Amino acid sequence: MNSPTGGTTGRRGPEWPVVAGAYAVLFLLGVVEAMIGSFQYSRAPKPVPVAALVCCAVILLTCVLAAWAMRSVSGALLPGMGWVITSFVLSMPVSNGSVIITNTTPGRWYLYGGTLSVAAAVLASFAGMAFGPRRGASSGSRPRSGQAPSPGPPG
Repeated sequence: MNSPTGGTTGRRGPEWPVVAGAYAVLFLLGVVEAMIGSFQYSRAPKPVPVAALVCCAVILLTCVLAAWAMRSVSGALLPGMGWVITSFVLSMPVSNGSVIITNTTPGRWYLYGGTLSVAAAVLASFAGMAFGPRRGASSGSRPRSGQAPSPGPPG
């Protein structure tokens, strides 16, 4: 539809740069969480690795909320990928022999628990997208399967 000035109304610019930027920010968020967690995972009393479990819960929550915000499984996948790549790179020894994420109980809980948290968040977001509420028509606007539509008001 043309406006009186000759332009079109309701036309929007391309959205892909914004979406690509949002996914890049989510990836970087996962990287930042891994960088922080890799240095803080062992700050807790010895019997229970509380800090490692908190880091796992944080990445799980980040992935689930990112999938919800982006309304796609990729929203959960990108911060998870950033976290996994960064955490596993930081767990590798360097040439001088130092290791950031050590092979201790908190280190194992952090790495494996975080990886399982990412996998659980991706699966949960996939299930939420596959079996969650559908966009479009509301549930009251169409009849349930197997039932005929009700007739309109008598008139």
